[in-house]
Amino acid sequence: MAADPDAPEVIEPGVKAERSLSTLLSDLAGETVELLRQELTLFKAELQEKLSRAGIGAAALAAAALIAFSGWLFLLLAAVYALAIVVPPWAAALIVGVLVLAVAGVLALIGRSRMRADALTPERTLRSLREDQAWIKERFR
Repeated sequence: MAADPDAPEVIEPGVKAERSLSTLLSDLAGETVELLRQELTLFKAELQEKLSRAGIGAAALAAAALIAFSGWLFLLLAAVYALAIVVPPWAAALIVGVLVLAVAGVLALIGRSRMRADALTPERTLRSLREDQAWIKERFR
């Protein structure tokens, strides 16, 4: 019977298996590379699954936003019709339009002030990094 070169060595009890350090390190390096390949393959598969799921979610959100916008337009139309009972239709449309633009302007100003560069600076992180830097300088003096 021919011995299988890939089969593990069978060691009799009481007999020590001696393998050279270079063989052990070579085996360790090979198995580490194989483990990293397997982990990378798993990562790719999982990432592809998550991105597919996220794409479906993004499409659903886009559809919801479009439908909500349509609903908003009909609410504005209803407001124009309701106001047209009291004032001429052109005036009702003008009033509703000006009110909507005013709300949009206020929201734009709020959004712009929140998006300033100094408002986006991660103050707590920078403070923590400065404290870490001071601690390291003090520690290694």
